[in-house]
Amino acid sequence: MPTDYPLAPDWRIAHWLNTPSPLTLQALRGRVVVLHAFQMHCPACVSDGLPQAARIDRLFSRDTVCVLGLHTVFEHHAVMGLEALKAFVHEYRLQFPISVDQPDPSSAVPLTMQAYGLQGTPSLVLIDKAGRVRLSHFGRIDDLAIGAAIGQLREEGGAPPVLLEAATGPEGSSATTAGTCTNDL
Repeated sequence: MPTDYPLAPDWRIAHWLNTPSPLTLQALRGRVVVLHAFQMHCPACVSDGLPQAARIDRLFSRDTVCVLGLHTVFEHHAVMGLEALKAFVHEYRLQFPISVDQPDPSSAVPLTMQAYGLQGTPSLVLIDKAGRVRLSHFGRIDDLAIGAAIGQLREEGGAPPVLLEAATGPEGSSATTAGTCTNDL
């Protein structure tokens, strides 16, 4: 069982919504960070990922768990601009901070998505209180599994980190990629 996890890469963000100032990993140390990567036109993001992120934001105290949306556009760039995202966030009543991944001028895949090695959307990344990536999951993930993983990370203190295998689910479980959007560009 691994006991050493990589530090989460810094985000490369072009714009922020629902927060008075930009958020940094360093400023969020001491809290569990739930990074939800999505696209407005991704069916699984709209039906599963974003509602789940909103539930996590409502159910956990923002003092201990910070939910962040990462709008990471790797396809259909022309229709997913900032103004469209603002309208989307308003219509879906998303209350948690949302960032816009910085485009890479030499690639269709934006910079933060590249840094985290995300396969597509929706993707969920759990970052522990020390700023280490503890889970990176592409596709749907069960509410109970992710809630248990977040709870475990909230309670960790000086204990060595443990692998969050239960949150990923075995192949064929409720952790699926149906309706997802991949960055196979």
